[in-house]
Amino acid sequence: MRWARFRSNEGRTGFGVLDDAHITEYEGDMFGTPRPAGRAVARGAFTLESPCRPSKIVALWNNFHALKSKLGKSAPTHPLFLIKPGTCVIGPVEPIRRPSGYAGKIAYEGELGIVIGKLCKNISPHDAGGHIFGYTCVNDVTASEVLNENVDFAQWCRSKGYDTFGCLGPVITPGLDWRQARVITRLDGVERQNYPLSDMIIPPEELVSRISHDMSLLPGDVIACGTSVGVGSIKDGCAVEVTIDGIGSLVNVLGPGPS
Repeated sequence: MRWARFRSNEGRTGFGVLDDAHITEYEGDMFGTPRPAGRAVARGAFTLESPCRPSKIVALWNNFHALKSKLGKSAPTHPLFLIKPGTCVIGPVEPIRRPSGYAGKIAYEGELGIVIGKLCKNISPHDAGGHIFGYTCVNDVTASEVLNENVDFAQWCRSKGYDTFGCLGPVITPGLDWRQARVITRLDGVERQNYPLSDMIIPPEELVSRISHDMSLLPGDVIACGTSVGVGSIKDGCAVEVTIDGIGSLVNVLGPGPS
């Protein structure tokens, strides 16, 4: 099952299970007890939106062995993360917008996203799997030159928290065998990242457990598992495609106007 949120061509919003031909609508709470609505919307009659509306994205840094080695860093003993606000989230096809007054580099990062399904607070790694609703694709966008603009304080949240800088989608896939999957990122069709998720330093269940001891995680929140080698910049008008087998492809274009 691939869960999705959508907007119909008539402007009606909803959620349901996506297949090749249509989306089967559900009612209620996607993260509670969703009920079949008894209707479907055909492909071409709707647009996919972000598959969830998180209160926050918890974004990991230095969580892949290959990138750790390239950067000459030690493996973290606890997840190293920043917070991207829920206001930065967009879905498939929606444009990434350059921040007003910012003319510098904008970077992409293709990642696996963990979607939380139940309230998480101080849970164990053993119980963490039962709190994971599923997985989605993430493009963790960054205004690179803002990050170190102030020599006294690295501005992780500001550089990554602009409106439209949290791309999620196209769907949420429960039960994904992430150990067998790869993240492939293409820029205007040219492959820039291709890395195995099995190279992750701190795996999803442990991430959920550890972070739940630092803060409460709410249904719909997303943990972006970090990226590996191949991060680069996006030129205006370029399309970024993040693909993970079992989830699909998330495509966003860096649009012409400010957010």
